Amino acid sequence: MTTNHGVRHLGIIMDGNRRWAKRRGLPTLEGHRRGYATFKKAGDWCLKRGIEILTVYAFSTENWNRSKKEVGYLMRLLEQALTRDLGEIHRKNIRILVIGRMKELPLRLQKRISEAMELTKKNTRGTLQLAINYGGRAEIVDAMKRVYRSAKSASHITEASISEAMYTAGQPDPDLIIRTSGEQRTSGFLAWQGVYSELLFTDRMWPEFTERDLDAALSEFKRRQRRFGA
Repeated sequence: MTTNHGVRHLGIIMDGNRRWAKRRGLPTLEGHRRGYATFKKAGDWCLKRGIEILTVYAFSTENWNRSKKEVGYLMRLLEQALTRDLGEIHRKNIRILVIGRMKELPLRLQKRISEAMELTKKNTRGTLQLAINYGGRAEIVDAMKRVYRSAKSASHITEASISEAMYTAGQPDPDLIIRTSGEQRTSGFLAWQGVYSELLFTDRMWPEFTERDLDAALSEFKRRQRRFGA
């Protein structure tokens, strides 16, 4: 198990649920169900390795374009994560945060999100951050609106003031972003925060991602020399 990896904040783009199911002749929804099972395990893997923040791309602003049936199922999975599994998450002393455009989500899910964040707000062992109805460009637009409302002049608009207006204000930027399924793009995930993140792309579909795959990614991160644009 890799423990001295140097990753405080890990981002994961959980991609490949539908293709995993299709290759096996299974319904799309089964792919999401298996992907959710992997997501639950990944949280424990990160805790064991001392990763402080795990941010997962759970539902993008573009995902609304999928079928009504699929979107409805994904909303129910998210509710499940924030209700049925909430007690276990709380007992593990994990804080839940949700980033994205919450007001566009179903009211019942909004309520579950608020309840989960309130219940776990004082937990200190780690942070599980769900990006729901999230888009990197949307976040930057929202941040700029906040900055514009408070800035007294153009000189008050700085990288620091924009960072403070992002959904993730006060958090360290992600050190490593992993994307599964073989796709080699970030799809707007943490677009501002991830500018200097190390990127790792794996051919593994998300439902088949394993603890060993995580360790391999952390070992690869440790071998890299981060230059932060220098």
